[in-house]
Parts: sequence; C-alpha cells; structure tokens
Amino acid sequence: MTDSNDDENEVLELLLREIAEHHGSAGDAVLRRAFALSSEIESGRRGRCRAAAASLARMRLGPTAVAACLVAPLIVEEPEQAQEITEELGSEAVSLVEGVARLLAIRWDRIEEEAAETLRKMFLAMARDVRVVLIVLALRVELMRALTRGDISSEPGRVAQETLDVFAPLANRLGIWHMKWELEDGALRQLEPKAFHALSRLLDERRDERDEFVRDVVSIIEGKLVEAGIEATVKGRAKHIYSIYKKMERKQVGFDQIFDVMAVRVTTDSVPNCYAVLGLVHSSWVPLPAEFDDYIAKPKDNNYQSLHTAVIGPGGRPVEVQIRTEEMHQFAEFGVAAHWAYKEQKKGADANHDKFMLLRQLMDWERDVTDPHQFVESLKTDIFEDQVYVFTPQGHVIDLPLGATPLDFAYRVHTMVGHRCRGARVNDQIQSLDYKLKTGDRVEILTQKQPSPSRDWMNSTFGFLHTSSARQSVRHWFRKQGRDTAISEGRELVDKELARLALSAATREEIATWLKFASVEEMYVAVGYGDRSQQSVTTAAIQIERDRSPIEEVELPPSQPPPAIKKKSASGLSLDGVDDILGKRARCCNPVPGDAVVGFISRGRGVMIHRRDCVHVIKSDEPERFVDIDWGPSQGERHVVDVEIRAHDRPGLLRDLTNLVANAGVNLTAARAEGHRDGSALLRLSLELRSAEQAAKILARLDKHPGVLEVRRRGRSKE
Repeated sequence: MTDSNDDENEVLELLLREIAEHHGSAGDAVLRRAFALSSEIESGRRGRCRAAAASLARMRLGPTAVAACLVAPLIVEEPEQAQEITEELGSEAVSLVEGVARLLAIRWDRIEEEAAETLRKMFLAMARDVRVVLIVLALRVELMRALTRGDISSEPGRVAQETLDVFAPLANRLGIWHMKWELEDGALRQLEPKAFHALSRLLDERRDERDEFVRDVVSIIEGKLVEAGIEATVKGRAKHIYSIYKKMERKQVGFDQIFDVMAVRVTTDSVPNCYAVLGLVHSSWVPLPAEFDDYIAKPKDNNYQSLHTAVIGPGGRPVEVQIRTEEMHQFAEFGVAAHWAYKEQKKGADANHDKFMLLRQLMDWERDVTDPHQFVESLKTDIFEDQVYVFTPQGHVIDLPLGATPLDFAYRVHTMVGHRCRGARVNDQIQSLDYKLKTGDRVEILTQKQPSPSRDWMNSTFGFLHTSSARQSVRHWFRKQGRDTAISEGRELVDKELARLALSAATREEIATWLKFASVEEMYVAVGYGDRSQQSVTTAAIQIERDRSPIEEVELPPSQPPPAIKKKSASGLSLDGVDDILGKRARCCNPVPGDAVVGFISRGRGVMIHRRDCVHVIKSDEPERFVDIDWGPSQGERHVVDVEIRAHDRPGLLRDLTNLVANAGVNLTAARAEGHRDGSALLRLSLELRSAEQAAKILARLDKHPGVLEVRRRGRSKE
C-alpha cells in the first residue's frame, strides 16, 4: 500500500512541478484536491486521465484545465457529483468538465441519430472555451494508447474510426500536430493492422540508410550555418506512418516510390534568419519550385507559420526542409493550445479575443442557423472535410473545405460580400462561380452595389456553393425578403421550368401534393425562399407524367373515342409486363428514359417511342395504333438529345457553352451555331444523356449561363 501511495505522490509532484514552471504555485491547492478526487475513478480510466493531465501541463495549460481533466470521468459516470466538484474545484473547472462530458457522450458513428440541438449546444460550448476540446483530445490520445497496449478491448474498430473521422481532423484544424499524428497512426494500427505493421517493418529495415542520409543533410546545413554566422538548431525527423500510407494510396505507388519519408527542421531565432537559412539551403541543392510554401509571410488560418521547401539532396534524393523560429515551433507543436497558454499568463487578458477561426465560425453559424440539423450538416461539411488554403488580394489566408468555390470564399470573407458577389477573378483570370478552388489560388471577388443573391446558388445541381454555412446565409437572405415576394418569384421559377421542359400535363396542384405541400401557394413560397429548388418541381412533374397512362392524355379529335390499349410483343420495352419488345426512339421528339412516353405500332419497325406531348401523337389520325408501354429507367445506356439555345451573340459563346457541357460530365456529339443580324445567335447541341432528369439538369445549367435567352429540347430533323 505504501508503494502505491509513493507512486501516486510522485505522479502528483511531477504534475505540480510541470504546472509551476509556467504558472507558478498558485494552483497547487486545486490540483491536489482534483488529484484526490480522481482516486474514486476506476484504475484504468484514472491512469489515462492523469496521463492526459500531464500532457496538458506540458502544453502549458493552466491548473484549472488540468484539474478538470483529472476528474472528467466523475461527472460522465455520476452527474450528481457536480455539486461536490464545484465545492472542491470551483465553477470554472466544473463548466469545463460538463463540456467534456457532453462531448464524450456523443456516439459519432450515430451522428445522424443524435439530437441535433444537443450537438449544436455542445459545439457552442467548445467555441466559448477551447480548453474543452483540448482536454477531450488529450483523453482521446490516451484512449488510443490504451487500445495499442491492449488494456481495453471494447469496440476498438468504432473508436479508431471515429478517431480518424472526427478527432484527428479536429486536432489538425486546431494546429496540434503531435496529437494529430499520434491519433492517425493509432487509428491506422487498429483499422489496417497489416498495412501499419508492413510500413513499420519497412521503415525499420531502412532506418540506418535513412539516418545516414539525414545526418549528411544535417551536417551540410550546420556547416553552412557556421560559415554564415547564423545560430540555429537542425534536426531530422521521420514522417508518421499514416501520412506515408495516405501518400501511397493517393499516388497509387509502392513504398519504394515514396522518397520524402524523412524531413529536416531548422529552428532559428528570428524571421530574417529564417529567410537567410532558406537561401543557404537553396544555394546548396536544387530546389523543387512546386514544393515551396511561405507560411511566414502568409500564415495559415490557425496561425501556423513556417517555411517549407524541398530540394534534391545528396545522392539525388529529395528531402523536405522546414524552417521556423522557436516561437513558431511552439505554435506548430501545440497550435491553439500555445495561443491559449500565452493568454492565460497575461492577467486580465480577454480570453475570447482572437480565438481560432474554427471556433469563431461556430458562433457565426449559431446566429444564422434556424434549423439545428443544418448545423450538423455544417459540422460535417465545413469542419471535418479536407481543406484548401487560398489567398485574399491582400495576402490573407482563408481555409475552406475541399470542393469550395469562389462564392463560398466570398461568404467566408463576409456575408455581405457573398450577397453582393457578381463574379470572381482567380489568379487574375475571370472564373465562373462554380470553379473549384485549389490551394494557393489568389481570389478576388467582384461585387455590385446592392445585394442580389440568386436562388440558383442554393441548388446543389449547379455547384455554386459547397459549404452548408454559405447556403444557409443565402437562404436566410431570401427569408428576410417577405412571403409575397417569395410567392411571386417562386411562381415565376416554377412556370419557367415547366414551360422550358414542355411538362404541361401535370397540374400545379398535383405537383404540390406530390411534394407534400398543403397548397400550390406553399410550394411557391418554398421555391421562392430557396427551401426547395425548381429542379425538385421538375422531378415531381416527370414522375407524375410517367405514372399516368400516356394514352389517357393523348389529345384526339372529338369525334373519335379513346382507343383501347393494344398489347403487342417485341424487344427492348415492356408492354403490360411482357418484356423483349422491339422498340425504337422517334426522332421527331427524341425521348429519353424518364419522359412520359407512348408507343406507336409502326409498319415493319416495331414500336416507335414518342414523347406524350409530341405533335405527331397529338395530331395523329390513327389513334388505334397507340399502345401503353413501360420504358423503364436507364440501365447506363446513353441517348442523343438535341438542344436548341437562343442567346446574345459574342465571341467565344459556343466554346463557353460546350465547356459547360463537358464540365457537367455530358458527352457532346455535335454542335452548330449561326448568328443573326439582330445580335442574337441560335445554337444546336447534340448531347448524350441517360435520362429525362439529366436532361432537365443540363438544360437548367445552360439556361443560367450569362447571355442565354432560351433553352429547350427539340426533336431531330430526320427519321
């Protein structure tokens, strides 16, 4: 028993010394009480909490956060102990513990089943006090270490997957690299043990060779530094296994083709010396221009600063070199934790001032998001996705999710910049608003005087906005415009969509009912506000027309009764459940799967498939030759559809429209344009499409292109 107490006292004394180094001894009493309370926790979890607390102390967090980490499981397991902990440690520590408890209680593998309101409140608590996140990350690192040791065996796959999906990206966004690397490697060990151990073995087998190479590089750089009279520390480090694994996966190459498994870091005392070291490195070896990043002049959003370069080192082997000051290195290692630690040391400092960008975004979203489920979607798309880093014209760095567009960038800069956006320059070139930004792009937003967002921006089909937060900002703007305006604009959008696609048989009332609206007016309101896209109306109309018997809708001369449905057999169609029916698309109306169609029994050519609204169907004087057919969904085959476009004529118009078609993943088989004296142009494109829904989407995209006046489907000129 005495030995056990001695061990615990030693752990406590080490913890107190670590805290005192940066915060003095004022918090000793609180830490001793927290340490005593932690004795009530089951031994395995107690050990993890104490190890996590030591980690936070090394990251220079203060005694309150460290004390909260020590007792976190108590409130998770026994919420009624909150009062006792408040009395012992104070309300600030309890507030941290409660935030940690809420975060630990979430089953991330069931995020769709979580109460979205609870999840939103929890993340807002994180935004108000980043120490909650730091405590949870430290506890997660210890949990992964316990999994590696085999101390726990409960759901290792789930724990590893949520670590990779949630906690490692969160550590990355907060800039705490040492946690990110350990979490990723620990997760890979559990999820892909064969790959992890194979890479570990390969790294061990070649360790001597790599160490010798790095020693050569370090020795050369140190010699150059002495000659230049620059004081600096040079060290080599191995890249972590998960990053090597991901690079092999991304490039589809083997381990032998991954050359930069080692990196060299130079730490000096000033920014001018960082650039002087860079000059020495580049004068010693040939640099790789594409691999140079200056994060000192243009820091990342999480304040990360460093110079990154890669050179062809000794023996023609590439090597990565990172150059930074000691202060930059502390921020690189501890991220927002270092930022917080420095603020804690400044008495009276405003702890909420200039927090990490992610946490400010959470607060901004809370004000705008009326539906908590929207917040959950923002969490998944805006926080945990891979990032791209782009520059403002002034050189500031903005981070956005992979797939973000210039319009997302505009809304990230400021909501009103997004509302007033009329175009964008990327790297001094005009780009469309659905352009996918890449790391390193320099983005300038072109604005107009008055805010005028488009409802099309909320339509995912067009690809203007990728981030849920930006779509919510647009939706919020339209909601403020008023119900009457929404009804008017919604009616106009619906009418235009149905007229362009010649979907006139389905009534507005039927479409509203199919979309589960109480009335047509409510449907107009939803489209006007942007809660529903006009595309959903198209889909509903197509489905209604498909479900309805085509023969009942064919307009026949009044003197002739509706024909009886005849049942035939041929190949390619289904007629009343009979398959293997010979069928051919009629060129006059050019139908595709998904259109409401009718069959016409031709002489010698089987069943000709016509659109129900085809003029040859409506005006036919042989109604007895029409049959009801079922043309099922496309099985991957493509059909040529002719599209006619009327637009303002200008140089490059045909090129721009054909590029739009190609970017939408649609194959263009023919294109023709003719100019008219009135300054307009008529273009005819032949597109290979799979279905009526795809036709509706591409027509909508073409219709929104600047200068386009009208877009419609048309039949082909010959049979």
